[in-house]
Amino acid sequence: MQSSRMKLHGFNNLTKTLSFNIYDICFANTPAQVDQYIKYIDEAYNAERLTHILHDVSDIIGANVLNVARQDYDPSGASVTILISEEPIAAQDISNSEAPGPLPEAVVGHLDKSHLTVHTYPESHPDNGISTFRVDIDVSTCGRISPLKALNYLIHSFESDIVILDYRVRGFTRDVNGKKHYIDHKIDSIQNFLARDTRERYQMIDVNVYQENLFHTKMMLKDFDLNSYLFGVEAGDVSPKEQREIGEKLRREMLEIFYGRNISRGRRIS
Repeated sequence: MQSSRMKLHGFNNLTKTLSFNIYDICFANTPAQVDQYIKYIDEAYNAERLTHILHDVSDIIGANVLNVARQDYDPSGASVTILISEEPIAAQDISNSEAPGPLPEAVVGHLDKSHLTVHTYPESHPDNGISTFRVDIDVSTCGRISPLKALNYLIHSFESDIVILDYRVRGFTRDVNGKKHYIDHKIDSIQNFLARDTRERYQMIDVNVYQENLFHTKMMLKDFDLNSYLFGVEAGDVSPKEQREIGEKLRREMLEIFYGRNISRGRRIS
């Protein structure tokens, strides 16, 4: 692994890509509640808002915005793609150390042949009352900077019940002696780039392939407050039996997404 002071021969050709899915889960029992939930999601995360979020990401990782393409969809969903270019910045402004990046309130844009994309997917099921809002985000950079610095901002920008993260470093760059380097910063786990409060709030598991410079982390909220998942109704408005049934449906949905497999309907969810 190369030192931060190592002299390269030409441009740093490493491509670093952070891809993740964010899930927000909700119980909306009636068609009217489902429509209200989808409308709320479309308003809260429309193309304009998503563009603002990606502009902030470009600021965090140090980038110039070259082009923006955005679209709201009918009946729901939105997409934004931003092309970005690297610009010269002081060495002390670039840090790939295993430390958390800034939070949304602390955001204080440098990437050629690089891009930021976000796509939203609101969906619901008519039989079980579960609505799930998914956000897919890709931050791909070419050069010295790592998109991992945008992690904390992005997680705090959405109502994140479950987060599935992938980080991959591709290609190689050469030093002045001609030696190839396949990664230019230390990383043991994506978790090391998360703020302490985030690590405490989520259950997390890693699946890393170090020899391939491939890192994978799954996150699921530890605490379960039914009121946080009901849309258009309070927990006190439904009977204790209904609360238990709704809670089981919501936890089943979360566990299935987190582990990537379906759970038998006859199995009790604790």
